[in-house]
Amino acid sequence: MSSDKGKDTAEGSSRSTAATDQQQPAPLSRYESQKRRDWNTFRQYLRNQRPPVSLSRSHPNHVIDFLGYLDQFGKTKVHLQGCGFFGQPEPPGPCACPLKQAWGSLDALIGRLRAAYEENGGLPETNPFASGAIRIYLREVRDSQVKARGIPYKKKKKKNPLMKAIASSSGFPVQ
Repeated sequence: MSSDKGKDTAEGSSRSTAATDQQQPAPLSRYESQKRRDWNTFRQYLRNQRPPVSLSRSHPNHVIDFLGYLDQFGKTKVHLQGCGFFGQPEPPGPCACPLKQAWGSLDALIGRLRAAYEENGGLPETNPFASGAIRIYLREVRDSQVKARGIPYKKKKKKNPLMKAIASSSGFPVQ
């Protein structure tokens, strides 16, 4: 009798473990977690506006304002035009210039928010993160940071997929 009880308990515990394994979703990737966090932060930003802005009424100007709001949490020193270190990649001393979000961080953020908008039911045609105004804003931020920090931006060349296929079939390495 006691051996039956132990058997039932063991079977019961294995059944409950199997049931909980099936209910738990797979953990999100780092990218997916960050995308969800960014999406929730943007939605909270819209709710905190006076008056609150619904997602369906969000506009590229709200996105640009959000990016400006995020600058206060930045860690990249961006020298102002009148600063003695303006244009120097490695300034010899400290200055009072503001810390801002780096252009690359903003660009990646917009990419994640653009994807999140459509994953949450938004239409590509109405995606405020895909607007030309956002691309222009990001380009202006990049250019101003390049000048202010003295670190040139080097655009990565895209590899031609046709040339890549030809090279891989011929056995020559792709450069």
